[in-house]
Amino acid sequence: MKSGVKMLDIANKLGVSVVTVSNALAGRDGVSLQLRKKICDTAEELGYIPSAARNSKRKVSALKTVKTVGLITSERYVGGKGTFYWELTANISNRLSSANAFTVYECISSENEQNAVMPNIITENKADGLIVIGQLSRNYLEKLSRINIPLLFVDFYDTRFNVDSVNSDSYHGGYIITDYLVEMGHRKIGFFGKVNATSSINDRFLGYIKCLMENNLEYRKEWTINDRDEKGILYTRIIFPDDMPTAFVCNSDETAFRVIAALKSKGVRVPEDISVVGYDNYTVSSICIPEITTVEVDLDRMACAAVEIMTRKICDPSYREGRKIISGKLIVKDSVLNIHGGCKE
Repeated sequence: MKSGVKMLDIANKLGVSVVTVSNALAGRDGVSLQLRKKICDTAEELGYIPSAARNSKRKVSALKTVKTVGLITSERYVGGKGTFYWELTANISNRLSSANAFTVYECISSENEQNAVMPNIITENKADGLIVIGQLSRNYLEKLSRINIPLLFVDFYDTRFNVDSVNSDSYHGGYIITDYLVEMGHRKIGFFGKVNATSSINDRFLGYIKCLMENNLEYRKEWTINDRDEKGILYTRIIFPDDMPTAFVCNSDETAFRVIAALKSKGVRVPEDISVVGYDNYTVSSICIPEITTVEVDLDRMACAAVEIMTRKICDPSYREGRKIISGKLIVKDSVLNIHGGCKE
């Protein structure tokens, strides 16, 4: 990878200002989605490495005194050890420890989420800051948004509340994973995911839709299939439409894994008969047969950004970051058939 590439190099190549490049790469408002995509693609092409990512293990600025930061997630995100959210939570916790912060983790039960029962660390006034990892119900967030300590959302956002957040670039990710299928010759593409379950799934779906529109491909409602119930619990049984597309975009690798297993149980081969792509590039994408083509979420950069923002908010309660967006990248594996030539790439 090239070294020494600066924002100025990207700006000069595209004929835009350094400020525009900085805002685009940082995910700030004021840059159109089309221009942001162009800037991010050029940055990757030139080999630009953001200062925050030059050393994924770098230490964040330490707090002057020991503080306590609460980490909470909904119980629906907590399966067996090794899940996406477990690793993200552990990564954030480790970085907080390095920043001189003591962490307390609480899992929010479905009952407490439904009744908007606040975590003990908040009701007992034991936290100097709170990080919410994974989307909770709007009623719960509404009550949570009124706490008088620094608050940060990770891997989701809600435009109704004026709360800082750190997110993967799900809109762009949904677009590039769908566009890869188009490049491989697919014209009938479905989507697996409960569209309004989380902001991330919604954005991935919108990226998928944008790609279909730009390529003049038909959107068929019956090809958008829910993968979970109203409580966010993944279905154990998957029902496919009678008329199948040639490929499915799945909102996560977990869902892609389940879709592939369900297809195999019906005697459908992946990718020979139907191609399947996922999102996250987490463990399950590599243990699946075939390995799942996906979009990688940079957990290190998300955790680093979350801790940087929280430490700044604790030191200066008036500090606002807004919505921080972390770019991902396409990871090509074995679950997509190139149907231009009728053979796998």
